[in-house]
Amino acid sequence: MTEKTIARALTIAGSDSGGGAGIQADLKTFAALGVFGVSAITALTAQNTQGVAGIHAVPADFVEQQITAVLSDIGADAAKTGMLATREIVLAVARAAERHGIERLVVDPVLLSKHGAPLLADDALGAYLTALLPRALIVTPNAPEAARLAGFNVADRDSQHRAAEAIAEMGPRYVLVKGGHLPDGAHVTDCLFDSREKTFREFVSPRSASPHTHGTGCVLSAAITAFLALDCEPVEAVERAIAFVHQAIRHGLAIGGGIGPVDPCWGIRPAVLYRAAGEAEPYNVNPQEH
Repeated sequence: MTEKTIARALTIAGSDSGGGAGIQADLKTFAALGVFGVSAITALTAQNTQGVAGIHAVPADFVEQQITAVLSDIGADAAKTGMLATREIVLAVARAAERHGIERLVVDPVLLSKHGAPLLADDALGAYLTALLPRALIVTPNAPEAARLAGFNVADRDSQHRAAEAIAEMGPRYVLVKGGHLPDGAHVTDCLFDSREKTFREFVSPRSASPHTHGTGCVLSAAITAFLALDCEPVEAVERAIAFVHQAIRHGLAIGGGIGPVDPCWGIRPAVLYRAAGEAEPYNVNPQEH
């Protein structure tokens, strides 16, 4: 019997009881892209499509214990962070990333929920900037998150670029400032800055009319992580992930009474499930065919 190998990815994030974001969205994304997912849960949330009712942070030493447990046995070809909740957890994750030599680390700076609930303690931002961002290969803030990290308002293409440069000075190789919150008409422009080459690359996608966007950032960062685990170069991983999440938004699920989730499983569900939304054709998410 020959041993079968599979790409592995680690998500270090909070649990979304509604299933649309966090650990749940990350693991669905990994599976949809053919990657074996392992996890370290940083916080439990009581939430649904209408909002966050409660948050219970996991003790930082237990977060670190989870990371050590999976990496010492199963390993990971790439990793990502999502909701980290507290300063102590941010520092524990940074220590673990250094100790285990995680080189392909995607940091999604989850600061607020889709409904505006704070997901990171105020005293944790300094640890983010000094301990975690220098460990990151790619950081993926949206405009409000980029504004908080960079220290100035991000409201247009110029400030989007300046924020990417400012965040890059904190240590990550690549900074992807997402454009979904910026006024750009019928399109969304995501800006990727390479701090080594001092170059920008923009990815322009049609803006979706779907109101069901819960989990967009989690799915994007998880998809980038999955493509890195599959040995894509960082720019290619970002490009493929943006194409993947665009389809996930198009196939957003109208479930619950609030903001429904994007669907990272859009490519592996029977096409008939989407026909009511005008999506009759099947999609193939094979990374080699993107």
